[in-house]
Amino acid sequence: MEFILFGLIAYLLGSIPTSVWVGKAKFNVDVRQHGSNNAGATNTFRVLGKKAGTFVLIIDICKGAIAVLLPYITGFAEWKSDELIHLQLVTGVLAVVGHIFPLFAGFNGGKGVATSLGVIIGIHPPAAIICIIVFLIFFILSSFVSLGAILGAISFPLSINLIFGNENLSLMIFSILLASAVVVAHHKNIRRIIDGNENKMNLFKK
Repeated sequence: MEFILFGLIAYLLGSIPTSVWVGKAKFNVDVRQHGSNNAGATNTFRVLGKKAGTFVLIIDICKGAIAVLLPYITGFAEWKSDELIHLQLVTGVLAVVGHIFPLFAGFNGGKGVATSLGVIIGIHPPAAIICIIVFLIFFILSSFVSLGAILGAISFPLSINLIFGNENLSLMIFSILLASAVVVAHHKNIRRIIDGNENKMNLFKK
């Protein structure tokens, strides 16, 4: 029952369409109809500006982190126990699925990058730090958010298995699946990068 309960809560948390609600409430704009037509933090930065984009980014990260930490916070599982890890894998997946296919926004959401980061933060904070560093390095060097997101996601399974010596098979499989999902979600971006017409974003531009 706890898998069903926490899985449902995780999906509903992921389904909170932060960018859509912020855009409509504050700017009378649906971000899915502008820019890249994506309901994620990156498109929010482009369409609504840095303040709105930062807010959306933080909330979307929190959705993933809260989803995977809730079983521990509520006392249903002990820290680092197998039960908690299994609950976190289920809730992590469903939180990302909720962000991509949100119940509260017609199942038309974002690509799940920020929420995936939140999931990683909740499951393995040291690996999350590496993911963020890798993302920032490649984002700053290339100005491609998508490239930073893809390589940051790929660094998750590499770091927990090669650097931190993970021996949990379920977590290993989950990390690979999560990274793969981010890569697949960016397949159009990959094509645009190859073709030389991917949108760039300057992190330091006012």
